[in-house]
Amino acid sequence: MLQGSSASDGSEKKRRRPLPLPKGNADMQPFTPDSSVVSDVIPSANYGDRAKDRAPDMILLHYTGMPDVEGALARLCTAGTDVSAHYVVLEDGRIVQCVPEAKRAWHAGASSWAGEEDINSCSIGVEIINRGHDWGYPEFPLRQIAAVIALCRGIMLRRNIPPHRVLGHSDVAPARKKDPGEKFPWHSLANSGVGHWVQPAPIVRGESLKLGSEGDDVRGMQEALKRYGYGIEVNGKYDGATMEVVTAFQRHFRPVRVDGVADTSTLTTLESLLASLMAETAAASR
Repeated sequence: MLQGSSASDGSEKKRRRPLPLPKGNADMQPFTPDSSVVSDVIPSANYGDRAKDRAPDMILLHYTGMPDVEGALARLCTAGTDVSAHYVVLEDGRIVQCVPEAKRAWHAGASSWAGEEDINSCSIGVEIINRGHDWGYPEFPLRQIAAVIALCRGIMLRRNIPPHRVLGHSDVAPARKKDPGEKFPWHSLANSGVGHWVQPAPIVRGESLKLGSEGDDVRGMQEALKRYGYGIEVNGKYDGATMEVVTAFQRHFRPVRVDGVADTSTLTTLESLLASLMAETAAASR
């Protein structure tokens, strides 16, 4: 496992050792990286063309969810795994590019956002080395987050991607995914202009919507989540699918408590996000 930003000077050389080239990729055609912050190019065999030559207008952030960097790179780059990403951000801040931005990497899977279902065609996928929930889920090192911010800022500038189109895998696939998870510092990214964020409303006692609730309040919440972009059926029933979306929303925007219960804090934060998004969109259109 690569060391994080707190590694001692004695481990610096170890951390800076050449990246291993995944087995079977020695014959892959190298390419010129799209970003100046890329330190290494390890071409992946897994990519295709974007549907209808779609220009990417979204950045999708993931964690690798594997025990070590070598295994993650091998999986992302080796033919037959059917998974890839445009970029991989290591714990020590190095950035690897595996797929050219013009191509369609295979990172989102079955997913949707704002009514669009081919997320791979409209997005640039960034994998962040982190063991994830199944392997202890460590904190993200500061050096790694700084690299993510630098990479995303460059992509946003070159591709004219608005902050609210920087999302997590769990946002577009709430029934399947948890990454990058509640420990990911979205607020730090937003402070640097990457991603959409408002200060989460404090948790207070009060009424809440939860599994089994029905009625207009549930319908209103579902409509609000759908307006923001989440793929959710508006049926007035707090069913399992609704709970999964609320959980994903909390992981991103109210991470201090992730329980799938739409309490006052969750609902108020959602309202604030929608108001902020309207203001942001109006300002951009002027």
